[in-house]
Amino acid sequence: MHDKIRNYISSNKDKLLSVLSELVSIPSVKGEAEPGAPFGKMPRAALDRMIMFCKEEGFRTELCYDVVGTADLCPDDSFPALGILCHLDVVPAAGQKGWNTDPFTMVEKDGILYGRGVIDDKGPLAASFLAMKCIKDLGIPLKKGVRLIFGTDEENGSGDLDIYLAKDRLPENVFTPDASFPIINIEKGMMRSRFSGKYDGGSIIYFHGGNIPNAVPDSAECIISGISAEQIADAVSGTAENVTFTFEDQNGNYLIKCTGHSAHASTPESGHNAVTALIKLLAALPLEDGAQKDIISGLSEIMPFDENDGEHMGLKCTDERSGALTLVFSIFNMENGSCEGCIDVRFPTCTTLKKVEDAERAALEKAGCTFDSFLGDEPHITDEHSDFIRKLLSVYERCEGEKGKCIAIGGGTYVHNIKGGVAFGAERGDTDYHMHGANEFITVEELLKDAVIYAEAIAEICG
Repeated sequence: MHDKIRNYISSNKDKLLSVLSELVSIPSVKGEAEPGAPFGKMPRAALDRMIMFCKEEGFRTELCYDVVGTADLCPDDSFPALGILCHLDVVPAAGQKGWNTDPFTMVEKDGILYGRGVIDDKGPLAASFLAMKCIKDLGIPLKKGVRLIFGTDEENGSGDLDIYLAKDRLPENVFTPDASFPIINIEKGMMRSRFSGKYDGGSIIYFHGGNIPNAVPDSAECIISGISAEQIADAVSGTAENVTFTFEDQNGNYLIKCTGHSAHASTPESGHNAVTALIKLLAALPLEDGAQKDIISGLSEIMPFDENDGEHMGLKCTDERSGALTLVFSIFNMENGSCEGCIDVRFPTCTTLKKVEDAERAALEKAGCTFDSFLGDEPHITDEHSDFIRKLLSVYERCEGEKGKCIAIGGGTYVHNIKGGVAFGAERGDTDYHMHGANEFITVEELLKDAVIYAEAIAEICG
């Protein structure tokens, strides 16, 4: 059966790429709520397109509450036993530097696919879709049903699943191809918080850095007054490691730009934070005394440049099964007497959401800011000895030819709040797929392998 599945997937490569290309062409970034489109018209457009693809293949489809689509392949009218949970929404590409292609036009070059969503999560969704089509077209008998589930708000808190689960239910076994192989059964807890501050006057006319709450920001800029070019140059010489600064005169004021390197908030060590780098630079300058200067100094102290473990905020901790806590200062804006920022924390199983909140609140107050609000979840853990995981590991080992294992990650996947859910693909090894960054990619070969694995998983669990 493995050869039949592999040959089918290979011969249907063009179908896979056609579906993915159309999905990538829809800039399904979260937008303003509209009637029939709670998360914006573009995510809804992608949802409608995916439902149409599934209808064309004869799957039983449903649009659920304008936020989630489903496609069933079942031997009877019973409720599906397996759910494959994917998402159609993507993070923004606007303002990201370094793209070599149009983010919303899929481009293939030397066997590599580029475009926003090709790895997160439209590519894995297209592979899962082809896997279901494979099972159907080959007539592989199923005893239980499988449901492909595709939502529209994973990148901004999974509000789509909240709406869906308030009225509906998921299959008993659920995996999401929204992370890494082999299997992710532990996900760190997450807290995304907002803070603000007030001041009167100061040297900083404006500051802007970061656009995405769950990524290391790769750019930041500010305009300052009352500071000389020589003072800026001296400060840059002591700050510029791993980032690049430029500055230019603007009618006696100076525009300073910082370019770092983006990374997902779950792996901040692979990036260099332009926001904290620029704040470090400002803290080294002779700014005008006052609350604004105190805020900059305080933020530089509790979130130093290139510190990713929250040590200076009193958060540093680690455990054997889920690793170390990570912290990203992801967004910061300052202008007209007020500032606001966003912080993303991923914490191991040895601490709790309440402890993280308390420590962060206290540190921000010390820095002259107010802790405003947060969204968060405790860590997610699924028993690695479950029958579901055992079957998925056997599929992985058979298809990939290597020993499978369960791993823990800092990223929150779509199954974070789903009991018994796991992440199963689609990233491999230590490859940096530029997820959430410029030139996001996946290889054609990997995507075809994914489709084979997911078809095998359906047959193993439902056959």
